[in-house]
Amino acid sequence: MRYLTRRVAHGLLVLIGVSLLSFLFISLAPGDFLNEMKLDPRISRDMLDAMRDRYGLDQPLPLKYAHWVQSVFRGELGFSFAYNTPVAPLLWLRARNTLVLTVPATIVAWVIAVPLGAWCASRRGRWVDGVCAGTTTALLVVPELLLALALLLVAVRTGYFPVGGMKSAGFADLGVWQKLRDLAVHMILPGTALILVNLPLLVRHVRSSLREVLVAPFIQATHARGVPPGRLLFRDALRAASNPLVTLLGLSIATLLSTSLVIEAVMSWPGLGPLLLEAIAARDLYVVIGAVMCSTVLLLAGNLVADALLYLTDPRSRTEL
Repeated sequence: MRYLTRRVAHGLLVLIGVSLLSFLFISLAPGDFLNEMKLDPRISRDMLDAMRDRYGLDQPLPLKYAHWVQSVFRGELGFSFAYNTPVAPLLWLRARNTLVLTVPATIVAWVIAVPLGAWCASRRGRWVDGVCAGTTTALLVVPELLLALALLLVAVRTGYFPVGGMKSAGFADLGVWQKLRDLAVHMILPGTALILVNLPLLVRHVRSSLREVLVAPFIQATHARGVPPGRLLFRDALRAASNPLVTLLGLSIATLLSTSLVIEAVMSWPGLGPLLLEAIAARDLYVVIGAVMCSTVLLLAGNLVADALLYLTDPRSRTEL
């Protein structure tokens, strides 16, 4: 319990540091939300001054941060200038949409990566291992933007998949199973992009971890006792290689979240990615900070899950002071 408590405390310190740095960097950026309004002759200077005072844009940075912390404890996470509403309701909806896309993509990527990486590791030096290494290397060098655009091109040319969005126009009139089917169809392209971007990294790590374990003396001794290769690979070797793979789980979640921002923006998936880009373009201060903090919370949650699994699988972590 002390192990996980320390991890939670570290996560809270990370959140505080991210919030401070976010306020600092945004304050250093030129301009604010009212910059474009200055160009509109219908808006008087007195109105701009009143809006600046209402939104607190003239306040010093420490005071802005103190007011934002108070709004966090109220569950608001600041106020959106563009949407004229507290930030929290905007973030909850977009974060849910991001999780709907990234969680299944993470599960599918791992379900494919573990057996594929294990199979390639068991055939070290053969043509299967070479093809696996070459394919994963080729996929690693393909930018996620190019991959997303290629999938969109396939969707446009074939007409088999929706080219954007999360649901169809008549989604509200559909039944429960029809809604699930419509959502699944819309998830195919962005989900495939996320899987293809993250799968090579996972496969290479699984392959590398198992290749080291398969040459260990205890595995050779187990093999000499006549244990079937499949059982030896997926029970004994995979269990021995589980520690670095569990640690990789947190890294894969971080990679998936950063990648999903690009995929969501390109494929018009209404998640945190498009919201963050729109807020940056509009200089909507608290939405930018809220989106960054929400992404950080999701990342820390993924790392906490990985730490919990490591605590359960590795007895050495339980002896830490």
